[in-house]
Amino acid sequence: MSLLAIGINHNTATVELREKVAFGPEKLPQALEQLNQNPTVNGSVIISTCNRTEIYCDVKNGGKSKIVEWLSQFHQVTPEELKPSLYVHEEQAAIRHLMRVACGLDSLVLGEPQILGQVKQAYADSRQCKSVDSATEKLFQKAFSVAKRVRTETDIGGNAVSVAYAACTLAKHIFESLEDSTVLLVGAGETIELVAKHLAGNGCTKMIVANRTKERALPLAEQFGAHIIGLPEIPDQLAKADIVISSTASPLPIIGKGMVETALKARRFQPMLLVDIAVPRDIESQVGDLNDAYLYTVDDLQSIVDSNIEQRKIEAIQAEAIVSEESAAFMSWMRSLQAVDSIREYRQSANEVREELLNKSLQALTAGADAEQVLLELSNKLTNKLIHAPTRALQSAAEKGEPAKLAIIRQSLGLENA
Repeated sequence: MSLLAIGINHNTATVELREKVAFGPEKLPQALEQLNQNPTVNGSVIISTCNRTEIYCDVKNGGKSKIVEWLSQFHQVTPEELKPSLYVHEEQAAIRHLMRVACGLDSLVLGEPQILGQVKQAYADSRQCKSVDSATEKLFQKAFSVAKRVRTETDIGGNAVSVAYAACTLAKHIFESLEDSTVLLVGAGETIELVAKHLAGNGCTKMIVANRTKERALPLAEQFGAHIIGLPEIPDQLAKADIVISSTASPLPIIGKGMVETALKARRFQPMLLVDIAVPRDIESQVGDLNDAYLYTVDDLQSIVDSNIEQRKIEAIQAEAIVSEESAAFMSWMRSLQAVDSIREYRQSANEVREELLNKSLQALTAGADAEQVLLELSNKLTNKLIHAPTRALQSAAEKGEPAKLAIIRQSLGLENA
C-alpha cells in the first residue's frame, strides 16, 4: 500500500492546460473506471475544479509512472506539455497535500471554504463509482476531520478576503439582521452577482436590481427573486433601500448627494449604508457628508480585505502546524498497518511449531513415556525451534559486519539493554 497524489493547479499550470486536463461530470465515471481496471491501482479519487486537477491513489510498486502515462493519454496531452506543470507527492507528502487542500491552505484565496465541499463531492463521486478502497477511504475521512479541526481551532476562514464578501460583511455589522433589510444592487455584472450570493447566503430576501438594460439583469433577478428597475427609476426607489451596493461601468456618478438627501427625508432619516465598489465611482463622494448616510468606497473595502488577508496568513501558520502534526500521525498509523501481516504470519508459525511439538508430547505420554522427561524434551525442542531463525539472523548480521541490522534484531528480541 502506497499513497500517491498527482496533479496540477493554479500555481503550476496555465488556464489552458488546466482546461485540457479537467475531468468534467461526463468524463469522470469513465476515468475512474479506467483507474479501477489499472492493475497497479488499488483505489482512487479524482478532484477536478477550475483551479486544480488531482488524482489520489493507493498504488502498488511502479504505479506512479503508470498514472502519469494514463493521465497524459486520457486527455490526449503530450508528456512534454504536461510534465513541467505536474507535481507528484508520495506517502506523507501526499497525505499532507490533501489535508492542505481540504483546509484551503493550497487555494487561490487562502482559507476559502468552498474547496472542502468540492473535495467531499469528489470523494462521494468516487465512492459511487466504487473506486475507493480502505486506504483512500481512511485518508479522505482523516482529511475531512483535519479540515474541521482547523476551522474550529483557527480563524483562517473568518475574515472577508474579496471586495464582494467584504461589502456583505460590512452590511452585516451595521444592520442587525439582513433578513429585514432591503438591498438595492446597482449593476448586474459578476461582482454584483457575487454580492447577491453572499447576501442571499446571509438571509437577505429583499433585493432590487437596477441596471441600464432590464434584460441584462433578468438572469440575476430570477436567481435571487429580485425586483428589476432601470437606472432612471433609482430616485423613486432609493428610499426603500436600507443598503445600496453599486458596481457599474458608468463613467459618471449614478447616485448624487441630492438624490440621497431626498431619499433620507422620505425615510424619516433612518440610516442608509451605501457601498461603492465601482471604478470610476458610481456614488458622489459628497454623499458621505450627509448625516445618516454611511458611504464606503472600494478603497475602504480593499483596506479591510488587505488586513484580513494578513490575518489569514497569521492563522495559516497555526493551520499548517495542525496539518503537519496530523499528517505525521496518519503516516505512523499507516506504517503500523504494514506490520500486521508480518505479526499474523509470525504468530501462525509459532503456533504451528507449538501444536506440532505438543501433539508429539501427548502421543508420548499416551504411549507411557515418563512425564517429566516428556516435558523436559518439549521445552527444549520448543525453545530451539523458536530461537532458530533469530539466532541465524544475529549470526548473519555479525558475520557481514552490519551493526545497524544487528542492533535492530537485538532490540526486536528485547536485548537492547542486555
